[in-house]
Order: sequence, then structure tokens, then C-alpha cells
Amino acid sequence: MPDRYLRAEGSGGLSVKLSAMLITKNAGPDFAKCLESLTFADEIVVLDSGSTDETVTIAEQFGARIFTSEDWPGFGPQRQRAQSYARGEWLFWVDTDEVVTDELAKSIQQAIGQATENQVFQVIRLSWFFGRFIRHSGWYPDKVVRLYRRKECGYNDALVHEKVHCPGAVVGTLKGDLLHYTATDFASYMTKSVRYASDWAEERAQRGRKASLLSACGHSAGAFVRKYMLQGGFLDGRHGFLLAVTTAIYAFNKYAALWIKTRR
Repeated sequence: MPDRYLRAEGSGGLSVKLSAMLITKNAGPDFAKCLESLTFADEIVVLDSGSTDETVTIAEQFGARIFTSEDWPGFGPQRQRAQSYARGEWLFWVDTDEVVTDELAKSIQQAIGQATENQVFQVIRLSWFFGRFIRHSGWYPDKVVRLYRRKECGYNDALVHEKVHCPGAVVGTLKGDLLHYTATDFASYMTKSVRYASDWAEERAQRGRKASLLSACGHSAGAFVRKYMLQGGFLDGRHGFLLAVTTAIYAFNKYAALWIKTRR
């Protein structure tokens, strides 16, 4: 996996305090907005898994260090691979559909200058769903650990819905939202949802788990009630209703895929 592009370094070398980390595949034309919001970092590290669009070209324009992988081991293992290429003391992870606000960027810089040993930081994601930022439905505040010291932590082995493994760490919360443009195109959103459901089912099947179509229906109905009623999705109006429906579809697909895999 060769390093395809290196940022220019002075004669004294580049002191890398903070690495912005991304794993990519066909990030799309809006990828530039993500990278532009990361220019405060000392380096941008991209591990691409076979993009056929302009992802790599766009990353090169922002001076990213780009690596490629021929296979896809799952989200957790892929992030582990990317971490092995980082040079920064601190790693800040973003997805290609996320944008760092100015307030969050300043908070990150302050955090790494004041952090104690074995301390990690979580961001608050504000997600965009087909024309509206969702502030209820269990989506906000969406807190997720994204900033940590490279030698102290790393992602787990989960194929999907991976998390940073940081046992015993003190968790701080960064100021400013991480804007998450998770749903801008319906076809792309549903395609990603099906892929996640398949990866989830594969992981559960490997553990020996099973499911039935009846349980798929039950989990789907429960997901709708939880999202729309218990988590206040109705407060997000029509967008909240649509989100609850797509969440129910995702829940059904997960358990239906697991039923299919175990039957084979």
C-alpha cells in the first residue's frame, strides 16, 4: 500500500501534533467541504479502498497523505489500518460527509494543548436529513469519541458501528458541532443503509446468532415506536416521521439479512 502523496516538509521536517483521519470510497463531489474544514490539522491521512470517482484527486488537492487498500475488512479493521499510517501524536477522525465548524476546530486545538494523560474527547454531531438538521429523534446530541492520542487508543474490530476502544480513559466533550450531512440523496442513503445491515448481519452470523422473520418484524415495529414516540421524532415534523420509517426499514433489513445468512 504505497504512500501516493506526501505533504511538503521543510528542511527541519514536519512536526505533526494532530492528524486528521479518514477512510474513503467514492466520497462524492462534496468531499472538498469536509477536507477544507480540516486544514487546521498538521496532516490529513486518507486510506482509500478503491474509489472510482474524484475522491483521490480531491484529497490530493488538499495535500493529504493518501494510501490505498485492495480489500475491505470492515470499518473497525480499516480504521486500524489507517491509524498505522498516521504520524501525529493526536488523531481526529471524521467521515467524508462531515464538516468541522470553526468553533469545534478551536476546541480541538485547545483540548490537545491542555489534555491530561489517558484522556479522550467526544464530539457532538448535528445531522442533516434531507433538508433539515435533526435536533430530536435520538439524533441530537449525538456524542461520539473522535479525538485521542495515537499511542493510547484505537478502534475495535467491529465490521460496522465501530467504536474507539479506550478502557479507563477520561472522556471530555468538545465545544461546537460536527455537521453530519448523512442524508442528501435518497438512493445513496438507502444503499448505505442496506450495506450496513448486511455487515451487521455478517458479524452476528459469525458469532453464531440467528434471527427469524417474525423477530425482524418485531424489531422493525419497535424501532419505529422508539424513534418517533419515545425519542421525540414527532418534534422533527415530517422529517422525523420519514426518519422513523427509514429506521424501521433498517431494523427489518438487519434481521432479515441475518435470517438469510443463517439459513444458507
